[in-house]
Amino acid sequence: MKQVLQQYRPFLLFLGKFFLSYFVLTAVYRMYLSSFGKNVVDGITSNVSFLTQKLANILGIKIATQSFQDYYKIFYEGEYVARIIEGCNAISVIILFVAFVIAFSGRLKPTLFFAVGGGLFLYIVNVFRIIILAVLLFSFPNQVHLLHGVLFPLLIYGMVFLLWIVWVNKYSVYASNHKK
Repeated sequence: MKQVLQQYRPFLLFLGKFFLSYFVLTAVYRMYLSSFGKNVVDGITSNVSFLTQKLANILGIKIATQSFQDYYKIFYEGEYVARIIEGCNAISVIILFVAFVIAFSGRLKPTLFFAVGGGLFLYIVNVFRIIILAVLLFSFPNQVHLLHGVLFPLLIYGMVFLLWIVWVNKYSVYASNHKK
């Protein structure tokens, strides 16, 4: 048994660090969400809504957002096209990303830099994703499932995957131990 544990030690450490960090970060996020009452939008989702409207307007795209109970309505060209709920703020995706970075962590400074920088990058990509999604939903209202259920999750999770590849190959302990 000891030989098997020793043989699979890197894999078991990866799993342990991944699940521990994922569950801790998720628990912290759930505690944050529980600090808001019913029919109240949390601060992160409010910020995503605010940034969506501001960035779209800077780019000349006529998007407005309006708070409504526990979500924000998105209007494009004055027409209601979608809503921003807590799940649209990308925090669960960022938690998944950070847990993986921690699981393959290297030195503390690069790990923190990559986790924070990658998280911010994903947050910004998510705001652009919402803007583009609003415009496309206005133009193709019958394609909600394809756009919201397939293409845009593919975009955000594709970005996560690419960041993971960069992390593992350039900055993780694995990369530093296996350079040619």
